[in-house]
Amino acid sequence: MSTNGPGSEAESERTDRADRVDPNERLEGSDADAGEVPAIDEGRYLYCIVQVETGNTEDADSEGDPSAALDTTGVDGEPVSVIVEDGIGAVVHACDGIYDSADLAQVRRWLVRHQTVVDEAGQAFGTPIPFQFDTILRGDDERVREWLHEERETLERALSGLADHWEYRVEVVERDPIDDATLIERDERLRELDAKIGDSGEGTAFLLEKKLTQRLKEVRAARRESLTADLEDRLADAAREVHSLERSPTASLDDAVTDESGEGGAGGNGVNDGETLCRLTLLAHEDAESEIGSILDDVAAEDGLEVRFTGPWPPYTFAPELGGGDESGDGQTRGREQRREP
Repeated sequence: MSTNGPGSEAESERTDRADRVDPNERLEGSDADAGEVPAIDEGRYLYCIVQVETGNTEDADSEGDPSAALDTTGVDGEPVSVIVEDGIGAVVHACDGIYDSADLAQVRRWLVRHQTVVDEAGQAFGTPIPFQFDTILRGDDERVREWLHEERETLERALSGLADHWEYRVEVVERDPIDDATLIERDERLRELDAKIGDSGEGTAFLLEKKLTQRLKEVRAARRESLTADLEDRLADAAREVHSLERSPTASLDDAVTDESGEGGAGGNGVNDGETLCRLTLLAHEDAESEIGSILDDVAAEDGLEVRFTGPWPPYTFAPELGGGDESGDGQTRGREQRREP
């Protein structure tokens, strides 16, 4: 999905990836095996970028460079640190290789831990700019400081554009989807086709039934589109950005992460009863959460509808890409949904 992200200007100035390691990259050279991964003598695994206030920094180290504290452990239990330059912090841990495994359960654990660190950084410092899983900067802490200094303007623009804003997901489900008979009763064209089928011979009736089926699909789609458009308009008054998502997302590692963390699927409760009418993602200021909840309460009050509201969580969908993916594309970082009752 393409979005006009937080300060779309920040998206137009992609950060230099020359020193970052793409986990899909393979060693160059004719002698490299197809399964080899990039070698790293020393690197820093990147979780996210945060704004660090003066009061959040500890005493300067021996070289006069302050670091901020984040009391958590990272992927594979590695100690996490926050490297600060010019008031901007990179949440990292030291590493000497990428995280690559054929064991899906292991990858799930890594993903959950990565995104837990990003969540905790958000709680400690405010809205973070997340990196994709397994983004690594070659070099030591000093190299990270150099990179933060080099990219200061872009990072400040992104952080200020997203300050105090969080991502929320909304799914509207019809618990008992309307049946064909009810739609036929409500739609004049469907009533006409249904009547003609009963009065026609076998060959003609077969063709009319195909038309009836197609019309039913059109009526259902129009009903979903109308509900989605109405909800988007109402939410747009409270949220900064509102975007539609696929009603039935394909399975991915992100889904595996939600399963591992006990959060369920896209709806946040692991229940697939009913028909999903729409799925939306919102970027909203934290002060607007109650207003959004009130709007969704009105929708949930409609007979037969259930609203699943998840968040607040870091703005994975709306943040500019800082690592991984296609440098020239519009890819954005996405994470697991965290269950929250509106």
